[in-house]
Amino acid sequence: SRGRHMRLLGAGPPGWRPDAVGRPSASGSALVARLVADVKAVVSSGKSEAGMIADFAKILDRHADLPTIARYCLGPDGRSASVAQMAAYTPAFANYIAAKYGRRFRGFVDGEITVQGAKPIKSWIEVETSVLLRGRSPLQMDWHVSDRSGRHAFFNFIIEGVNMLLTERAEVGAMLDRQRGDLDKLIAEMRAA
Repeated sequence: SRGRHMRLLGAGPPGWRPDAVGRPSASGSALVARLVADVKAVVSSGKSEAGMIADFAKILDRHADLPTIARYCLGPDGRSASVAQMAAYTPAFANYIAAKYGRRFRGFVDGEITVQGAKPIKSWIEVETSVLLRGRSPLQMDWHVSDRSGRHAFFNFIIEGVNMLLTERAEVGAMLDRQRGDLDKLIAEMRAA
């Protein structure tokens, strides 16, 4: 279960670890606030799409628990992957995610993302944000943050009820099916994203 993979962060005993100011959710909120500021800086930079995607890759590296996200999205096929394949898959997956979501976040150029609050949920912190895009009603976007990786990092987000982890697990599974289960071909496809 996801609970096995995500260490308890600030939700109370057992394993409860409040942040430096004693509020369990403040670290999760601070992480998302930094992430939002970084995304806003990239989309406002005026860089080319390729430049923005490279910057999004750096943002993911700083703020996401990419090994956990990549492993989850690979699903059961990850259990049969060799150490070398997993070592190649994780950065290829990061490239794929940076390209896919980097292109989508370009639409946030005139938008605002505001942290609304945070609360412990199961074994992580859920940070609620509101996304306001020009000409649209506000969107709800929730970030799941944990310190399982040894640092506070997000491992999922849900925008208007669409769960990134579940969506990408289905997408990666479909990509692997198109490659007839060949993980090396999937890695090559993700590198080319």
